[in-house]
Formats: sequence, structure tokens, C-alpha cells
Amino acid sequence: MKLKELREENNISQTDLAKILNIKQNTYSQYETGKRQLPIDTLIKLAKFYKTTTDYILGLED
Repeated sequence: MKLKELREENNISQTDLAKILNIKQNTYSQYETGKRQLPIDTLIKLAKFYKTTTDYILGLED
């Protein structure tokens, strides 16, 4: 997944992004590291936030 890459490119902290998604920072961190599966609704929110596709976030397209 490209979560960390997208977050860093947009100069946003895990804490700030977690607030936007209404989740805890450690939960978001686990999404980035792959320790927790990313729920579909959160994936869609992230795609809208970054103005990209879910496939891109999942690493299925460049």
C-alpha cells in the first residue's frame, strides 16, 4: 500500500490524518505498516482525501 508515501508527499502527520478519519493515531499507524487491514470505508475516504483511486492506494496501479 502507498499510505505512508501519500501522507508524506502531502506533508500530513499520522495524528492529523487520524483526526480527519476519526480514528486513533495508532490505528492509522497499523494501516500503514500492514498490521491491521484497511476497512473499505476508510480506503474510500483516503482516496477522496488524496484525490486518487483506491487501486493506487492499494498498489494495484501506478
